[in-house]
Amino acid sequence: MSNNNNVYMKKTITLLTVILVFCFLTEAQDSKAPEGFTSIFNCKDFTNWKVPEGDNGHWKILDGVIDYDAESEAPGDKSLWTEKQYRDFILYVDFRIKSTPYKNPNVPIILPSGLHKRDENGKEIRMVVPDSDSGVMLRGSSKAQLNIWCWPTGCGEMYGYRMDAKMPPEVRRAVTPVTNADKDIGEWNTFKVTVKENVVNVELNGIPVIINAALPGLPEVGAIGLQHHGSKKDGVWNSPPALVQFRNIYIKEI
Repeated sequence: MSNNNNVYMKKTITLLTVILVFCFLTEAQDSKAPEGFTSIFNCKDFTNWKVPEGDNGHWKILDGVIDYDAESEAPGDKSLWTEKQYRDFILYVDFRIKSTPYKNPNVPIILPSGLHKRDENGKEIRMVVPDSDSGVMLRGSSKAQLNIWCWPTGCGEMYGYRMDAKMPPEVRRAVTPVTNADKDIGEWNTFKVTVKENVVNVELNGIPVIINAALPGLPEVGAIGLQHHGSKKDGVWNSPPALVQFRNIYIKEI
């Protein structure tokens, strides 16, 4: 082998070493919990989580993140839940929507009150939006879910409470985001969720979106869930699928 080849090989090996070290440091930084917090996702497997029985590999770890294709084969609940139950806590979780193959024809215009805007005939105004749909569920409750979707109102909305006509107006208003703080499809977002007694506060990408929402009937303790959503008919999505990824999930009990 010529000297030139030797030099080329050494440079190549050095470059590969630098790349590997950089990747290692980047992963280590991503998976390190902030001071006082505990990481509940180790970037390698589903330790600390309950994979739905019969899921058949649709919830998986891909390149160090939780990846879901919205096609779990579990016969019952298809969502992913923590093994541990939590009372009061602060939770950080990164998420992103991978793609929006489903066109949702029934997306309303949501007013600050949580009610839907209507036309001159009293009919709800609806629009078509490319959509995917998932969420972070609090204390084991699907009703107490922070939506991850593409609706103009933004992520963090708590649909189960907002759409409950029996809830007082102040509750429905409080679970409606005060602003849309979503990043573009495919980009990573960060929830900071604080749950104390029955009051929930949510920041999305550093911006408050849910402020002091007092939730009647919120369980005192329960698991944290990552929601399944979506189904297919004849191989075509007929509702918004949970085509999502999650990473950097940290919690501090308070």
